[in-house]
Order: sequence, then C-alpha cells, then structure tokens
Amino acid sequence: MEEVGKEEVEDNTDANMEGALIARDRVGVQDFVLLDSHTSEAAFLSNLRKRYQENLIYTYIGTLLVSVNPYKELDIYTVTQMQLYRGVNFFELPPHLYAIADNAYRVMCNEYNNHFILISGESGAGKTEASKKILQYYAVTCPTTEQLQIVRDRLLLSNPVLEAFGNAKTLRNDNSSRFGKYMDIQFDFKGAPVGGHILSYLIEKSRVVHQNHGERNFHIFYQLLEGGDKDLLCWLGLERNPQKYAYLIQGRCAKVFSINDKNDWKIVRKAFSIIDFTEKDIEHLFGIVASVLHLGNIQFEEDSNGHAIIRDGTQIKWISKLLGVHLSILQEALTNRKIEARSEEVLSPLNVDLAFYARDAVAKAIYGRTFTWLVNKINGSLANKDSTQKTVIGLLDIYGFEVLDTNSFEQFCINYCNEKLQQLLIEMTLKAEQEEYELEGIEWEPIPYFNNKIICDLVEQKHKGIISILVVLNISEEGVVCSEQSLTRCLLLQDEECLRPGEATDLSFLEKLEEKVGDHAHFVTRKLADQKTRKSIDWVDFRLLHYAGEVTYCAVGFLEKNNDLLYRNLKEVLCNSKNGILRDCFLLSELDNRRRPETVATQFKNSLTSLIEILMSKEPSYVRCIKPNDNKEPGKFDDFLIRHQVKYLGLMEHLRVRRAGFAYRRKYELFLQRYKSLCPATWPHWHGPAVEGVERLIKHLGYKPEEYKLGRTKIFIRFPKTLFATEDAFEIRKHLLISRLQAKYKGCLGKREYMKKREAAIKLEACWRGVLARKEAKRRTWGAQIIRKFINGFINRKKPLCPENIEFVRLVQYKYLMKLRDHIPKNVLDKSWLQPPSILEEASEMLQKICIRNLVRKYCRGVTAERKVQLEQKVVASAVFRGKKEGYVQSINQPFADTRLKENDINPKVLQLLHGEKIKYVTPVIKYDRNGFKARDRLLVLTQSSAYVVEMAKIKQKIDYATLKGISTSNLSDGIVVIHVPEDNKQKGDVILQCEHVFETVTKLCMLANKQNLVKVAQGSLQFRIGSGKEGTMVFSVGQESQVFKAKTGQLTVVSTQAKS
Repeated sequence: MEEVGKEEVEDNTDANMEGALIARDRVGVQDFVLLDSHTSEAAFLSNLRKRYQENLIYTYIGTLLVSVNPYKELDIYTVTQMQLYRGVNFFELPPHLYAIADNAYRVMCNEYNNHFILISGESGAGKTEASKKILQYYAVTCPTTEQLQIVRDRLLLSNPVLEAFGNAKTLRNDNSSRFGKYMDIQFDFKGAPVGGHILSYLIEKSRVVHQNHGERNFHIFYQLLEGGDKDLLCWLGLERNPQKYAYLIQGRCAKVFSINDKNDWKIVRKAFSIIDFTEKDIEHLFGIVASVLHLGNIQFEEDSNGHAIIRDGTQIKWISKLLGVHLSILQEALTNRKIEARSEEVLSPLNVDLAFYARDAVAKAIYGRTFTWLVNKINGSLANKDSTQKTVIGLLDIYGFEVLDTNSFEQFCINYCNEKLQQLLIEMTLKAEQEEYELEGIEWEPIPYFNNKIICDLVEQKHKGIISILVVLNISEEGVVCSEQSLTRCLLLQDEECLRPGEATDLSFLEKLEEKVGDHAHFVTRKLADQKTRKSIDWVDFRLLHYAGEVTYCAVGFLEKNNDLLYRNLKEVLCNSKNGILRDCFLLSELDNRRRPETVATQFKNSLTSLIEILMSKEPSYVRCIKPNDNKEPGKFDDFLIRHQVKYLGLMEHLRVRRAGFAYRRKYELFLQRYKSLCPATWPHWHGPAVEGVERLIKHLGYKPEEYKLGRTKIFIRFPKTLFATEDAFEIRKHLLISRLQAKYKGCLGKREYMKKREAAIKLEACWRGVLARKEAKRRTWGAQIIRKFINGFINRKKPLCPENIEFVRLVQYKYLMKLRDHIPKNVLDKSWLQPPSILEEASEMLQKICIRNLVRKYCRGVTAERKVQLEQKVVASAVFRGKKEGYVQSINQPFADTRLKENDINPKVLQLLHGEKIKYVTPVIKYDRNGFKARDRLLVLTQSSAYVVEMAKIKQKIDYATLKGISTSNLSDGIVVIHVPEDNKQKGDVILQCEHVFETVTKLCMLANKQNLVKVAQGSLQFRIGSGKEGTMVFSVGQESQVFKAKTGQLTVVSTQAKS
C-alpha cells in the first residue's frame, strides 16, 4: 500500500487526502494538482523524486497517471490490491494503475461507451508491463463463467506469444516491443470480457537479419534453441547453441542474465494450446522459425563469371524440407532474378551482394508475414461470435520514442508514431479542453503549449513531407511496371526521383529532402546547418527537431528499407510452399497483381491514421511511463533524463490545465438524470429545462460559487472533492431508494402471499374443525364404552378371568407391575415390598422370591475370595457366639485379621522348631499358670494341624487339633479362652489364655480344628483340668474394673466390666 509508513488506507476520502498532505515533506503529494508551486518544474521533479525513493511509483495529475519504472518487483500487484481498488472512487485510494483500469471499466459499464488507455513513454519506461497489469486486473475482477474464463486465458496468454515473436532485447530494454500493439477488450452488457481484437503496427523486420552491438534478435529464436526438446530440434535441423547461427550473433549477447528463455518457452508452448493452435499450426510455425535461422547460415561464393553460387547445400536442404518447396527451384530463386521483357521471361544471375540481399529479403518477408498471420490467428481465437452490441476498452502499447547512437528508418517511423500520439494528446486534452470551455462560455485563462502538428506535417504532408518524398506516387501513367529492371530501379527511388535521369541513391534522397523541406524550422542537414551545428552532423545524416528533442537520422538504407523488395521469382517459390502458414501469407493472387505494392512508410502512415481515428472515437485514459535512468538500476533517479521526459510527455502543460480548469464536467441532462434523487424538487421527475433542474439540485446540495460554473450545455465542477461528496451522497441515496423499492415490492409480494395463505387457512380450518369434531365424538363414544367396560370389570374383579373382567384385571396387573418397577429392593437387606392388590397377592409373592434370589445371586457374584473367607468366618462366629456372649454384636462389623503378628515377628528358632508347618494365625495372649494362676505373656500360634503356646524362643505347649476336647469361654466381655486337652502324659492340663480378640481367635481355632460344635460359652463359672486328676474352677463376674486373680477360696476369679451396647 502507498502513503505514510505503508499504513492501511482508510475508507474516508478526506482522511486519505489529509494523510497525503501531512506527509508531503517526506513522500510528496499523491496528486501533482495539490502542489503549491504547480508551475515549477523543479517542484514537479522534487515531488516525483520523493515518491520514487519511497517506492511510490504512481502519481496523479488529475486523472492522468504518471508511472516511474522501479526496475524491481514491488508487492503492489496482488489479488488483494486488485480487490481493494475494485469499484472504488478514483481518488479514494492512493494512485495506482488499477485505479485507471477500474475507472475506465466503471464508466464504460455505467455509460455504455468505449474507452481506451493510452500508455506512452520511452523504450524501457515500463509500458508493456503496465498493459499486462491492466489485463491481469480485468481478468481477476470482472464477472466470469466457465466459457468466459477461456476468453480471459486467451487474452492473457496472447501476450507471451506476441512478446516472443515481436519483442527483443535492445540497449535500453531487455523486453522491448519491436512492433506496435493495440488491443480491444470486448465486454458484454454485464461487464464480462467476451472477446478481443489486436492490431499490430510495423514489426521491425530488419532485426531478423541485423542487430546492433548489445542487442538480440526476437526472443522466439533463443527460446526455441534453449527450451525446445531434443526431438524437436532434431526434426528442425537445429543445434542448441545460438552461436552457430549468423542471425543470432551479430549483437554478441545471445545469453542475457535477466532473461530466462527456457522458462519463457514453456509459457509460450502452454499459450499455444490455450489459444487453440493445432499441432499442424505449431509444426508449420516452428518450421518457419527454423527456416529463418537456416537462411542466415546460407553462404554465397563467386564463380568464374562473377555470379553467386551455393556450394554447401546443407542449409538449403533443411529449408526445402521445412517450407515444403522444391530444392532446385529454391536454389535457383536465391541465385537468379526473373526478368519479364514483354512476353518473355529471362533468368538473370545475381552477384554475391544481390544474393545476400535476396536471402535477407526472404527472411524478413517470411518472418514479417508470419507475425501478421500469428496476430490474425490470435484474433480468430479471441473473436466473439455473438452479434449483440459490445463495449470495448482499448489498450495501446506501442514503441516509445527512440534516440540511438545510429538512428535509421525504423527509428524514423517509431518517432513519427510518437509525434502523432503526442498530437493526439494535445488535441484530446489541452486543445480540446480550451475549446470546450470557450464553447460553453466558461472563462478560461489561455495556456501556451507547443503544438507539434508542424512536425507531423513535416513528416506526412502530402507531396511535401518526408514520406511523400520516399514514396513512389506514380511509376507510369497506367500504374503498371513494364519491366523487372524498371520496377527495381523505381522501387529504389522516390516519386520525383523516377522522373529524372540517373539512379536514385541515399545521397540523392538527402538532396531531395534539402530541396523540398530545407527551409523547415525543424529540419537540418550538414549542408543547411550553421558552423557550430555542422560538426555534429555527418554528410549522410539529417536531423529533425522532434517534440522530444533533436534526433539525427542516417539516410543510408532509407530507400532500401522503405521498399522492402522481394524478387518475383522468390515470391513464386513461397506462394507454392506446402507449409500451410506460408500459403496463407503468400497468396497466388499476388503474382497476378502487377500494381506496385505500397511502401513500408505508406503502409505505416495509413495504419497510424486508422489508429488515430479509432482512438478519437473513444473516451481516453492516460498513463505516462517514465524511465528513471538508462542503466536499469533500482533507486537511481536521473534528474536530467527525467526532466527531458517530463518535457516531451507534456506533463507540465497538463498540470497547468488541471489547476486552471475544472476537474469534472457533464451535460445537464446526464448530470440531472444521475443525481436528481438527491433533491426533493427534482425527484422523481423534473418537468422543466435541464439547466434549471441542475440549478435547483446544486442549490439543495450546497455548492459554493467557487466550486462550479454553469456552461451553455454542461455543468463544470472545479474540485474533485465536490464531485466525490455528491457521488457519495448519491450512493447513500441510491441504497436508500433501492431499500424503499425493495421494501414496497416485498410488502406487495408479502401481502399477496398473505391473502392466498389466509384464504387457504380458512378453508383448512373449516375442514379441520369438522375432522376434529368427528374425532371428538368418536372419542367420547369410545370413552363411554371403555368406562362402562371397566366398571363392569371392577364389579367382577374377584371372579375368575372372564370376558367381563379380563381387561380390568390386565390393567390392574399392568399398573401394579409398572409401579413395582420403581419400588424393587436395591439390596438383600432391604425387606420392603410393594403391597399388591388382592388379585395379585400370589403373583407378588412369587415375584418377591425371584427378586430376592436375583439380589442374592448378584451379591454372591460380586463377593471376592477374601471377602468370602471373611463371611465364612463371620458365619462360624455367629453360630458360636450369637446371643451367648457379650460384645459379639459390636464385633460384627469389625473384619477378622488374617493374623495379628507376621512371621517376621516370630523368633527364628521357633520357626525351626515348627519344622516348616505353615502358620495360619498368630496373636499375643496372656497365659495363666495352673499353679498360682500367674500371668505370663505368650504367643498363640495356629498352624494347619496344631496350636502352639510359645514363649520367646521356646514352644511351651503343643496341642494337636485331633486331640482337642473343647474350647470354653465366658458369656461376659472378658477375653478368657480355655483350651481343653486330653488327660495324657504329654499334656499338663487345660490351657487358660486371655486375648484381646477373643471372637477372632476362637473362630479361627475352631475352624482350623474343624470342631465348631465343641465351643462352649459358660455362664457364671466353668471347670478346667489343672493336672492329672485335679480340676479347678473359674468364676466370672461383673465389676467396675477388669481383673483376673486367685480368690481366697482358691478359685480363679475373672472380673469384667459391663459391655457397652
């Protein structure tokens, strides 16, 4: 994006202009009209330099765009940029080529008139690139369809083809257009591109056979050699090295760093397929290109008679094959000239110089006419067959003004063309501007400007101009050439030269110029110049004072290049060629036409006149391209060179007109028709004169007197901002009017649709109410029957199932089951169950059992092995202690431990004494001795087969489960356990133990011994054996404090506290 700091462009026009003015000290202003010193050339150049140094290459002069070639790629041509400029008012965004293209497009669409964009400037100023960017802009932003996309592709890809065949590297430009091109882009009523047409002017045929040092031939030759595949080159008889071809090495720069011939070849090949070239067309076209290269390699030698002969026939054989001509006939035509003398034809041998001339003439003729065929072929693919009216936008990309070290006939024609285009600019901008103001009666300050018509007349004036002196007006009274010698001589003379004796030469042509136009102020030769000027002009030179400055032309070769003679027998050979393109280019009818063909200068003059007429019939837009330096260096700003271009492009004169005049003018009728909606007095219809309507309109809009003038038929608006404010107001008003129209129309459609729907709804409602009433009556009848049936069923509910009660019973069953579904017990402990009706008591009982079984099954499936062992132990404990011993209830929810001590806590010596028996349970206990009942800390170790009472590292007593007589405990909350053993020598008596976890210990002991039925819960007292034949008594009581002691009676007394419930 352009402007300060590359900030984003605001939508508001005033904000953009304000930003541009604030930054003008650094980046200049974006419109030269805003310069304070608009008449100063120095201020003009300073503003241009500031913007160029900031990479702001575009600047306006009103609606004219000045473009400075940056000689580098800039990121200002993206699709985003294209969309940004699409449909935006001209001055709303910073200057850009896209703004010119969009403005021309929008005006064309709105007013249905034709436009052209004239892109002018020196060679190397960027004209060709500018025309390509405009084409790309239309390709991206215009409406399209699949069919239109083909047209777009052909429009875009026609450029690479024409550039390949018509552009070349010159000293000033690596891609210089060596022909003039005017392209019309055709649009339909929707604004979509539907076709195109191209006009070409003066292809520089002499470049085919000769290039100046540092220049190249046309691109296509190098592209073919560099990019063509091996088979193609083999078929064409070519080698990849361009140094082997005489027509390609004269400039000594076949390879150029900035040109990628291989890549360009791929683009051209792709373009051929898109533009609808057939394989035969491409084959013939490349055959012609290769033939030109082979022609350049033909060498002539002199025989003993001084005649030209071809000793090496290699090249001519390839030409014969590629062009489809007979070898011997072609060789004869290149070394002989056919002369007609009355009814006889005589072959006259050529000397070596004339043979080379004939060879080069053939090469130029073939290439020149092939280029014309190529343009016509592209036009055929771009042609739109639809006969409906089209609007067009023309793009004129034509060679720029050229001043070389040696300027010849080509430069003369090119600079003449630029003179005509400058004259067009003068007539269509400066002069037309003043004349329009005078016609409209608007006060105008005359602006002096240089009218270059005097130079154009010097070149083209009938009978007196330079072209007239070059052209043969009349060879004979009948206009028929009597002999080949006469034709040859006269073609090398100007019209008056043919009437005087002697051969015409370049020097005699120069003398004729001095005689005819020697007194013209813009013509100088060495003979006519003063002493100072004479030093810079050679004897064969003449100098013209163009609008762009002085140019010295070398007259040598003017007559030859103007005539561009092709011998008749060579033309016969080409007319009989089997190459389809050559047959189209060289028609047999030409051989029957004995009239002298028009010279090159005459053809060019007529084409240029036709072009000017085309441009005069269209609305113009201008792009002025400036070359900042001669070395193609980015960032280099050559003041002297640019000042010269500013002068010959007429930019200062254009700026003075813009500042002195009005930016916008329009006929009253058109202005009123467009903006009448902005004033209540003129909307929707104004019935009076248009000028009065415009007065009422601008008064309502608040125009100030200095902002406008009223002419005889037009209104003139001085400032663009006034017009933009009006246009913005119109856009807002247009959207408002469209919204109102849409609202009215939508309201009308809506009301119409509503009335249809309302009528339909009334009918539907009536029908539907009838349907509903019938349904309701039927439902009530059904309901009464159902109620009656269920009342009857209720009365007979206790009877066996029968037709009278079956539905009632089924309903009761269904409701009970549905209600029961939400009240099923969730676990085995939940004993609740929904109370069933009397008729379902039996079924309910069965369902309850099934439910409980299912819950038990689910619970059992969810019990783990560890949990199962716990439950089994708890079941045994319940069987032994439930309701018998205090504290049992409190122990239920306390899980039994696997063991109270681990094997690591047992003395290793004890483990050795156990002889590897697997320990099942270990718990600390207090053992009471049989003598005195002293308390001893011991361990009770239960294995799979025995119980052991262990003291530290000793086993005090071993009790085999098999000999176990019983296990006794009290019914109180003490922890006393008595293990009854048999009366034998091994056992000393029953074992009295006290342990903390009595329920757990007794349960595990009886389960390991498998003697649950031997567990006895004693009440009050129990008997135990002390030794052999002796028994003791253990008395249990309740007290304040738990204690175990030997009473005075000798009995063991156990006192326990009351267990908490």
